[in-house]
Amino acid sequence: PLWTVLQRTQSYMQKRLIHLSIIFFLLCPALVVAQNSPLETQLKKAIEGKKAEIGIAVIIDGQDTITVNNDIHYPMMSVFKFHQALALADYMHHQKQPLETRLLIKKSDLKPDTYSPLRETYPQGGIEMSIADLLKYTLQQSDNNACDILFNYQGGPDAVNKYLEFCYQNWTTPLAAAKLLEIFRNENLFDKEYKNFIYQTMVECQTGQDRLIAPLLDKKVTMGHKTGTGDRNAKGQQIGC
Repeated sequence: PLWTVLQRTQSYMQKRLIHLSIIFFLLCPALVVAQNSPLETQLKKAIEGKKAEIGIAVIIDGQDTITVNNDIHYPMMSVFKFHQALALADYMHHQKQPLETRLLIKKSDLKPDTYSPLRETYPQGGIEMSIADLLKYTLQQSDNNACDILFNYQGGPDAVNKYLEFCYQNWTTPLAAAKLLEIFRNENLFDKEYKNFIYQTMVECQTGQDRLIAPLLDKKVTMGHKTGTGDRNAKGQQIGC
């Protein structure tokens, strides 16, 4: 049951979060509820008293919605890489380019002062890599260098902003984030080749195994997600998740 999952997720949150902003959005096709429902009351109770600013949005059957603390601008952190993937797929769709299109990666592309498993694997650069593999680095491992390489390929951050109309401050509300996932799941934004690849890549996401997905690992649940992790402040508190 959803409430059992929320309770178990809550126990993980209690162990990990201090002054943390969280975007928590669920797509629940089997549950029919409405705002001001018992579920909304349970959600509010689950986050009560936590040292965090927590936002929740639930979309049921593409119609009913429940939100908690939705009027706050939550930092997306690396969650924006999902938005980037949609803009990239739209660009490739119009350019009629396959996901196996290969890009040259130079050593200068592998910045040393950012999180990058790609750089750790290929520190000297000088290789070619498919867009599919770069997307896996971006969506599954949140690689910042792979992200920038794809930005440059598709026309820079302005291209993503133009496609999705989200601001440079990199924030969202829980409901806006959930609605974007709903659009991605149910509308034909681009060819199925790109859609299926993004979907499967997010289902196989390797980051955040100790977060929202943790209490679901032993359940028969298919879950796709993109994590976002902020830096820590002078007190050692994580600024956003």
